[in-house]
Order: sequence, then C-alpha cells, then structure tokens
Amino acid sequence: MRALGCLFFLVTLSAFGRLELVWPTPNPACFEGRPIEAYIQPTVSGDPASGLFGCVRSNGYQFHEGLDLKPVGERRRGEPTDEIFAAMDGVVRHISVRAGESSYGRYVVLEHPGATPAIYTLYAHLQSIAAGLEVGDAVKGGQVIAIMGHSAGGYAIPRDRAHLHFEMGLMVTTDFPIWYNRQKFGSPNEHGPWNGMNLMGFDPREFCTRFRAHPTEEVIDYLRSLPVALKVRVATTHVPDFAVRYPGLVTAPLPPGSLLAGWEVECWWTGLPLALRPLDAAAIGLQRPGTMQIVAMNREELVTHRAIGLVRGRGTGSLPAKDLRDVLEKLFGPLR
Repeated sequence: MRALGCLFFLVTLSAFGRLELVWPTPNPACFEGRPIEAYIQPTVSGDPASGLFGCVRSNGYQFHEGLDLKPVGERRRGEPTDEIFAAMDGVVRHISVRAGESSYGRYVVLEHPGATPAIYTLYAHLQSIAAGLEVGDAVKGGQVIAIMGHSAGGYAIPRDRAHLHFEMGLMVTTDFPIWYNRQKFGSPNEHGPWNGMNLMGFDPREFCTRFRAHPTEEVIDYLRSLPVALKVRVATTHVPDFAVRYPGLVTAPLPPGSLLAGWEVECWWTGLPLALRPLDAAAIGLQRPGTMQIVAMNREELVTHRAIGLVRGRGTGSLPAKDLRDVLEKLFGPLR
C-alpha cells in the first residue's frame, strides 16, 4: 500500500476489526489542524470556505456536496500530478471515464462494506483513472485509484484551480433509473444508481475530524449525531431498498403480516434520511395512501441552510418542497 505522505488513522468498526481511514490526497494539512487555506481549493471568488461542504456559495444560496482539495505536488506542463487514494477498503462501484457525461467530469465511486452503514466515497474532476481499475475490483485504503485533475462536463475548470472533489455519503435507491426516467430530463442517465443526483453526502471534513477524536465510533454514530431538521410521514406499504441496505437506520421492526401502512422519515437539513420508522395503520391515521405529512420541524436548521428547499409554508400548513419530494419519491416511488 502506498501512502506518499498521507496521514493514516485507525477507526475500530465492530465485527470488521480495525479499518484504516485515509485522507484521499497527499496533503495531510487537515489532520494536522492547519487552516483550510492549506488544503481547500476555493472557487473563483478566492474564498477558501467556498470549497467546503455546505451552503458555502452565492451568499449561502448554493449548496456544495463535498470538499474541493487542492494539489500540493509538482505540476507537469501545468497539470497536477497528485495521486488520489482510496479513503478506505472498499469495492469499485462506478467509473466514469468520459468527462463530458457529468458535471463531476471523470469520477470514481467506491462503496465500503466494512463500514456500518456501508457508505460510498466519490472522487471527481480526475485527470485519469488508475490503469487496470475496473468496476467490481476490491481496493485497499490508501491504494492509488486516480490522478487529480480539472475535468468537468458542461463547464470548464481552469488548470490553476484543479482539485479533487471528494464526497462521503449514502445512496438513496437502487431504483434511481426508474425515478430519473419519470422526470423526463431530456438526456440519458449514464451512471445508473451512482448518478450524483442519487448520492447524498455528509461533511467529509467534520466526519474525519470526529473519527480522529473518537476512533472507536462507527459511521452510524456519526449519522445519529446529526441534528434532525424535520420528520415526515409517508403513507405507503412499500419497503424502500434504503431500509434494506441500511438496516441500522431503521428504528423499529416492521409491523407483523400486512399491517405496514407507512413510514416516518427523519431528515437532515440536506434531506438525507437519518432514520426510518415503519408505521402501522393506527400510527399513520387517516392519511391517504401516497400522501406525505410533515409532523415536526427544526426551523432553525431549515433557515440556517437556505440553499436546500425542504419545506414550503409555515406551521401546521407546511408541505414538502421540491428537494424533499425528490428524496421521498426516490425512496418510495410516486407520491401525491
């Protein structure tokens, strides 16, 4: 395994022994506690915060779902030469080699079955993919998977702002192509369920900092620490594959027999589902099949992160807005 200056730290995950979590570039500045200027590549604004995760662009009205990590190695003909490393042991789930097919440019997605739950990591704007790397390959944490670049589709990233866009998170549904086709976007989905519209990230910087301080925790502990922005009840008998793939996020057993009548979903401010609770008919009440009802809101969380539209209206009249509807329809299929 090649480290090339990466700083490693160990995270204990139950039933899987000790799993190495590796910073994905050769720059250890984040783990050394240095200012973000030392490792974050800003946008054209020059503000380093614009390369962080969150509502960090356009005065807080534009969401960025990852970290933009700057190069530190020597350049060759103006191009970065920094190697990109797998953040953990995992499996290659998707490789996109044609830059024009996604705003990510060339990108790789790994899934990490050794984590609980099995999160993904995404590496975008790559110059090139490691020779011989194929979908289905097992990779080790710290293994070189690509070279940093500035590839993109639909817009241009100048060479002097080349970077790695790095994400960590959960996949909403394996049925994403069905949802995508219903939207009639007018262009094909080239990436199956590993399309960025189906990948919901959390803050890699916060995640890595937390695990550095609490190395015995699991990923699920981090997810449970995130504040719930709202709770919504959906009247449906459908069991989403999200609940099957991430059983640790399901907070109660399914009602016996055919008594399942709906779900209560707790969402982070991005819409990322943090917990799902199955409901029987008594709990779902008079809610009609296929309808959604917001039952609790953390108004401060929703207002603070204004780039994401989860709710429209106020108080008891609040309804799911488009961003929340999209998440729920990926989970459960068409809703009213």
